[in-house]
Amino acid sequence: MRYTPKTVIKKDGRKEPFVKEKIVVSAVKTGAPVKVARGIADKIEKHPKDELKTSEIKKSVLDELTLHNPDLPRRWLSYDKSVKRLYKHMY
Repeated sequence: MRYTPKTVIKKDGRKEPFVKEKIVVSAVKTGAPVKVARGIADKIEKHPKDELKTSEIKKSVLDELTLHNPDLPRRWLSYDKSVKRLYKHMY
């Protein structure tokens, strides 16, 4: 089954293509097994909406991580914050 490419609507209104590997990498770096991380990314990719806000993606990721390990959402939020801080200084 093929899925329509998704668009992510950033907090500032910009739009960019959905890249599910970003979810996989961030989930794995916070301690989720690769299989779990891929499952989360696949689930979001299959979402019926063509456009997703970053806040919707974040909530879905955190909800799914909680199901697998209640400690993972805290780690993910910390990782996400550090990546955004680094990105802000680069550009």
